[in-house]
Amino acid sequence: MDISILFIAGPAISRDLAPTATQWLWMMDSYSLVVASLLVTMGSLADRIGRRRLLLMGSVVFGVASVLLAFAPTPELFVTGRVLLAVGAATLAPSTFALVRSMFLDPDQRRKAVAAWTIAFTGGAVIGPVLGGLLLEQFDWGSVFLINLPIMALLLIAAPLLIQESKDPAGARFDIPGAALSLAALVALMYALKRFAEYGSEPQAWIILTAGLALLTCFLFWQRRSAHPLIDVALFRHPAFTGAATANLLATVAMTGLGLLAFALLQSVHGLSPLHAGLVALPTFFGTAAGAMTGTALAKRVRPAIIVAGGLTISGASMGFISLTMPTESVSAFLGGYVVLTFGIGMVSTLANSLILTTAPREQAGAAASISETAIHLGSALGIAGFGTISTAAYRQQMEDAAIPDMPPTAAESIGAAEAASALLPSPQAEQLLEAATTAFSDSVGTVALVASVVLIAAAVITGTLLHRVPAGATSETDDFTEDQ
Repeated sequence: MDISILFIAGPAISRDLAPTATQWLWMMDSYSLVVASLLVTMGSLADRIGRRRLLLMGSVVFGVASVLLAFAPTPELFVTGRVLLAVGAATLAPSTFALVRSMFLDPDQRRKAVAAWTIAFTGGAVIGPVLGGLLLEQFDWGSVFLINLPIMALLLIAAPLLIQESKDPAGARFDIPGAALSLAALVALMYALKRFAEYGSEPQAWIILTAGLALLTCFLFWQRRSAHPLIDVALFRHPAFTGAATANLLATVAMTGLGLLAFALLQSVHGLSPLHAGLVALPTFFGTAAGAMTGTALAKRVRPAIIVAGGLTISGASMGFISLTMPTESVSAFLGGYVVLTFGIGMVSTLANSLILTTAPREQAGAAASISETAIHLGSALGIAGFGTISTAAYRQQMEDAAIPDMPPTAAESIGAAEAASALLPSPQAEQLLEAATTAFSDSVGTVALVASVVLIAAAVITGTLLHRVPAGATSETDDFTEDQ
């Protein structure tokens, strides 16, 4: 919720703090960059010091950062608040996910708990813009961060009463060199993706990417030699774990690619207000919930390969439908395809997350959860970088082909720039520019949906192959379900 709510509050924050273009990018991107970079470290730390303890510590940090953001007077302090918020957030997801592993020992209960966790996680992203729109109707933009305080307060009160502490009983030492290598590698990789998304293929991005891959190689080498590694690299030898993590990664790539453009499409092309756009998108939450519950119900009787590959195929087909119907510019067709897409992703995410938890030994639940979350955040970065670039290239090409007389060069950069440029033009020319821009943007969304459809179908084949030996009802630990008995 805290990520998506900023999509709605962004314009108000930009008007008030007046950041430069570079400052604005860091205000928006620093959160995801830090969260993704810290997840592996925080997941392993949770296993060592206790998952409930780290959850409570993170909730305090998250609350303090929310107050700092709500009253930030400058872009620099806003970025500081976003970084601090990300540090708190990096403790929350792996801690809660790992606690599910220790709290629910019965396989059926655990599957239902993972489904509830998935619904809450994805549902927050849908509810964020609606809640943000409602708050901004009545209050200043700081309210979208202050709303975090009662939630964190409830967690601080309820968690000690309802949740038992759990951690690695071996009490292994924390792998400081591994944590440093992990942090450096992931920061470099995430920053490289950010550079590609912002500037395209440029030397600096390739240098940073190469450095990140080298650091990642060093991290994996160290993990194989360390007496107390952050993550057990041997987990990736299990098809269930690797297949589930791959499904999460590729599904997130495609979902983020479309989600990046969905609200811009609803507001700029279809003329909806931010609040109206958020309300119109609400059915996608119910699509996710229905998919999660369907995946949970099927898991006892149907092989994971069929459920995961089936969910990805459903999502891929819905992306294809969106691509075909984009020229009609129908809101109902777009949202119908989007709801079916989230249904398929809900099936995939629930079973993938359940497999990740149950493949790893219980004492490594935090580390396993952090790998799952890192795959999701890495998928988000890849989706933004890859599909954002595809959308921009398709939009620019069509605007150049439109050959509008005296069109300002900036109008070919984005639909937002075209809207700003049209306000300075005479009425007939402004209308011609806006019509060309909305058509070009709609077509670019259709292009993204087509490529995402191919990615999802390929993901169905890959994960179906990786999971083909995992039997139905696979919920025991590690070697018990790596292949048919």
